[in-house]
Amino acid sequence: RKPNDLALTAIVNLLIADLSEAETLLPYTPRNGEKGRATRWTAMAYKGRVQAYAAALDPTYWAAAKATFDSVINGTGGPGAPPYALEAGFNRVWTADPAFRNGKETILAYQASVRDGEPNGQNANFGERLNFPYSDANHFTCCGFHQPSYNLVDAFKVDAVGLPLSMSTSTWNDDTTYAGMTAPVDPRLDWTAGRDNVPYKDWNLHARSWIRDASYSGPYSPKKNIHERAFPDAEDNVGWVATQTNNVPIHLFRYADLLLMDAEAEVELGNLDVARGIVNQIRARAGVAAQGCGPDAAVLAAYTTFCTGNRAMVDTLRKNALNTLDSLQTPWAFYKVGLYNTPWTGLGQAYARQAVRTERRLELAMEGQRFFDLRRWGIADTAISNYVTTEAGRISYLAGAVGQFTLPKYQFYPIPTVQIELSKVGGQCRLTQNTGWGAC
Repeated sequence: RKPNDLALTAIVNLLIADLSEAETLLPYTPRNGEKGRATRWTAMAYKGRVQAYAAALDPTYWAAAKATFDSVINGTGGPGAPPYALEAGFNRVWTADPAFRNGKETILAYQASVRDGEPNGQNANFGERLNFPYSDANHFTCCGFHQPSYNLVDAFKVDAVGLPLSMSTSTWNDDTTYAGMTAPVDPRLDWTAGRDNVPYKDWNLHARSWIRDASYSGPYSPKKNIHERAFPDAEDNVGWVATQTNNVPIHLFRYADLLLMDAEAEVELGNLDVARGIVNQIRARAGVAAQGCGPDAAVLAAYTTFCTGNRAMVDTLRKNALNTLDSLQTPWAFYKVGLYNTPWTGLGQAYARQAVRTERRLELAMEGQRFFDLRRWGIADTAISNYVTTEAGRISYLAGAVGQFTLPKYQFYPIPTVQIELSKVGGQCRLTQNTGWGAC
């Protein structure tokens, strides 16, 4: 029955204190070599994350966040080399390939396990099991949840020099991104979302029959969480619809996420071109690998000329003469990704801030970070309102959601009514209900 009147910054400082203590108690490497366990570096990385979130309340936290992130990046005080690095290709981040399991980019991941004696598949990616393509037209058969939106897929469009189209024009979301379009897209798109007539990792071609109801949810499928056909032992063999359970680790925090939060800190501290260098690291890695043909016969039949003698799931983008742009023309997409070559000091802090935020959206799409980013940036109400207004023209039922997300009500969940009632002393509430959710 203690009042919930502690200031948010005070709560943040308690979290930081806990993580600072964890730094002193945890080893530098996982105990017993068990990769899913937290280390001193994990605690430090999460402390930086809390400090970056706290900067939404008090901008002075940005300096502390930068210092913490830089210590993790450089491995300051550690026994050897820096603990984390980017994987060489984006395709190696979310994969069933055991060669890259808990790789150098993993800060903390849920350790999904299959074929381990558990009879119902509950040690696998249990919380993700509905988030696979729907229908018997594909290997997974169920269930079509967590689909990428039109808005997200359109965000991967790029301009002539391979930079996000949304950075230079307001018309980036005016149409839909379909297979075979001539306009270029960031290659991360086809590692993130399943699109019709595009190879689906090393399975067959994604098709509209894989979607439960495109008029209700759009035509795209999730893709990051999907295991590759090349690794059949990654798929479970027990439980309900075992084809949609696998052992792909679910990233909770990875190094690219940390780097981009560090870039945010640099922008807010005025170090714009340091931030540009960090973002360009992410973009350079994005230009390494693109969705290739893969081994499936249906893909070869559809794209015989391109895929004959070119059956790898991962294709390679080609660099331009100045080494500032990577591109690859396939029958289903023109992949292109470029670096930010113009100094951000001349473009200004607002441009740099938007570039970093855009990069977070592309790099971390479908990983559960977007809504919380929008909240801490203070733009959730505007972004969601704009999203719903546009998407309602594509998915009709969303018209009923226009104007529904408002602040401050949806800044926080309501405290359960039963807890409010239990807090009463002498008929007076000791807990204060969050704004917009009723009495007390």
